[in-house]
Amino acid sequence: MRHRVKGKKLGRPTEHRLLMLRNLVTDLMEHGKVVTTVARAKELRRMADRLITKAKQEDKVKAIREVLAVVTRKDVAYKVVNEIAPKYKERNGGYTRLLHYDFRRGDAAPTAIVMLVETEEEKQEESKEE
Repeated sequence: MRHRVKGKKLGRPTEHRLLMLRNLVTDLMEHGKVVTTVARAKELRRMADRLITKAKQEDKVKAIREVLAVVTRKDVAYKVVNEIAPKYKERNGGYTRLLHYDFRRGDAAPTAIVMLVETEEEKQEESKEE
């Protein structure tokens, strides 16, 4: 039975797994999308959504400190708090999208793309440009 068990172990020791997920979250916030295995992508999505929710709070100093506890680089932490989180101030969760992509060449593991969801303002700007 899996009562009260949260998350997957991903075949890694705890420290390695947490650092791997922190690096994936950092890359996602920096680039906007990441390609990884489906199992990692599902865990990444949980971590990234929680991070953006923490970054949305009013107290910027506290938000930056909480984001820096997860993200491995300062410049990315500032980007999350000052650029990414304000885009989602009207949205309550669901900041990331998971798209099943392909199979990895070496071991045929299913891969997925995790990306940040576009906001309504971004969609309107794209339609104006066209």
